[in-house]
Amino acid sequence: MAAINDLISQIENAELRERIQKALDKLARQKKFGLVFEEHLPECTPLYDVPVRKGAKVAFKSGPVSEIYEVLNIKDGRAVCLKKGETDAVEADVGDLIPVAEFGEPIYPYLQPLDSVCNAPDSGLWHTLIEAENYHALQLLEYLYAGKVDCIYIDPPYNTGARDWKYNNDYVDGSDQYRHSKWLSMMQKRLEIAKKLLNQEDSVLIVTIDEKEYLHLGCLLEEMFPEARIQMISSVIKPSGSTRDTQFSRVDEYIFFVQIGQAYPQNGYFDMLYDDPENVQESNVVWQGLRRRGSTSWKRQDRPGQFYPIYIDNVSNKLVAVGEAIPLEKDRHEVIPPKGTYCAWPLDPQGRESRWQVSPERLREQLAEGTAYLKAANPLKGSCSISYLKDGDRNRVLQGYFETTGRNEDGSLIIVPKVTPNRRPKTVWVMKSHDASAYGTAFLNKFIGNQKFSFPKSIYAVQDCIRFFTSNKPNALIVDFFAGSGTTLHAVNLLNAEDGGNRRCVLVTNNEVSDAESKELTTRGYHPGDEEWERLGIARYVTWPRTVCSIEGHDINGQPLKGNYLGSDIPMADGFKANAAFFKLGFLDKNSVALGRQFREMLPTLWMKAGAVGRCPVLDGEDIPGFLVFPENKFAVLTDETGFEEFQDELTKYPDIDTAYLITDYEPGYCAMAKALNLKHTYQLYRDYLDNFRINTRRDRA
Repeated sequence: MAAINDLISQIENAELRERIQKALDKLARQKKFGLVFEEHLPECTPLYDVPVRKGAKVAFKSGPVSEIYEVLNIKDGRAVCLKKGETDAVEADVGDLIPVAEFGEPIYPYLQPLDSVCNAPDSGLWHTLIEAENYHALQLLEYLYAGKVDCIYIDPPYNTGARDWKYNNDYVDGSDQYRHSKWLSMMQKRLEIAKKLLNQEDSVLIVTIDEKEYLHLGCLLEEMFPEARIQMISSVIKPSGSTRDTQFSRVDEYIFFVQIGQAYPQNGYFDMLYDDPENVQESNVVWQGLRRRGSTSWKRQDRPGQFYPIYIDNVSNKLVAVGEAIPLEKDRHEVIPPKGTYCAWPLDPQGRESRWQVSPERLREQLAEGTAYLKAANPLKGSCSISYLKDGDRNRVLQGYFETTGRNEDGSLIIVPKVTPNRRPKTVWVMKSHDASAYGTAFLNKFIGNQKFSFPKSIYAVQDCIRFFTSNKPNALIVDFFAGSGTTLHAVNLLNAEDGGNRRCVLVTNNEVSDAESKELTTRGYHPGDEEWERLGIARYVTWPRTVCSIEGHDINGQPLKGNYLGSDIPMADGFKANAAFFKLGFLDKNSVALGRQFREMLPTLWMKAGAVGRCPVLDGEDIPGFLVFPENKFAVLTDETGFEEFQDELTKYPDIDTAYLITDYEPGYCAMAKALNLKHTYQLYRDYLDNFRINTRRDRA
């Protein structure tokens, strides 16, 4: 490319040079250098909330969602359908069909409230869990939080071939020749949107993976985040090892940290290579020798006022008193010590006269307060060794930075070391707390019982990953769109409890059942969307129950949890001072959307965009007033612009409101109203919901 650009620069005709350069730039965007894979289209989307109508695209509930039919006619609950590319129509009960949208066809999302848990009614902090296929949830999150997310942590499917993830609603197994390209295509489309969510000034993307896809993922991240600093960590998660025939026993996995802008890992208590007690960095005082050493200014004549005797008891060899400095011209042997004592002087190993570091007055003060003590004395040589604290350490002790618990026999203070997070984390992690068996599987079982989720992460491993980049951001916004069992939200709550933070977490997970459960439910005549099917899905069977139990401090049977969180004095039974709301991402029928209904349906979305402060509001009654004010949630909505003056007057009563949504089609009118309100955030909402909120279009990938 560099050589071609050099040749183009030599073209004298400016117009021709520009045309060729544009053509080359276009070609460069289409051609991949490095990582090459088939770009599969995103999954087709089942629209469970949309009715089956004539002309709609549908799939059979019992078949692949990618097998699409067009509804030609409906009569008496029976639909006549024609499959793409075929000429013979088929009939089916309407109840056996589900509307679908292909990539590029606009769909209209909303958030349907399912449940909530409130264990901190006085707190405005609310986490959110969204049950959804994460591609479309990410598109909605882009509208909500573009450029505002501080940390994204994801644990995507590892593509082991074990039929544990789906593409286009079909499980991907080891026999699929496009297994790797499907995985890369799936990841690329999601990371494209994730990148738009991240704060480009200071944020981090954290991705866990194992050896099946780590090389592909690394290349993909390098391509997609060329401006970032990327490091890969090796983390031991199963010390006992995973036995594999003819292979090494795997004990670790990998974590990519994509550091954007000013993001960098904060120091911690451990360097992560080991978590043994001796690996903890303790901050302590440093006891210094009182006799001056060094190549300069160490002699008696350099500081005569610091050459004085220290009187030591002849029998006990303990310090009795500190004498006065003697004149430079006086011989030290002329000094007569008090009865029963001898003189100890600052003499170097060769017997030469040196000097002490401090004056006799200062030494007496420090001996009295315990910041100096006699370490050893030699009556034969007439010298002694005294330890003392220099100004910095002495002041920290006297000002209470270090705790003291009494005195030693020599009179020195007993100073308790202070553990401080000043270790730079290393690139290999061997932490006992990261054991996925003990602190992932067994830990999760305490909350929701056995065998409900395979391979959950250790809560402490996730907490460490997030802590390194948000310990200095107590109000960080954290997103996980492969939420699985909900470990990330649990870890964020624990981190907040430990350091008093107010970090907010948004989780996204599908509600898939396992392959075995899918086969069993299908045999029993159930399909996705049926209540019997949905209640066994990940979001409702695992993620949300764990969220509720961990916040309220009990297991799924209501029994109080036992023990404390590892390395802390936080009882599990106390739960967390936190709140969470549970939503399902649904889709509206564009043909039936009306102003009143669309506003009611989109209210949770507006609540999230305004910061998810306080419990998500719910509208009572059928009528929508001209404006709504939600003081607890710190936002307000003007639905009828003719009532703007009254709306403006009403907002003066609530100074904490910082967000307003103004529904108007008139751009100049919106600008004038926004200027008059002078709030931190104002947004224009068009009456045309379809234009404002449609997703899944090709423009979303621009």
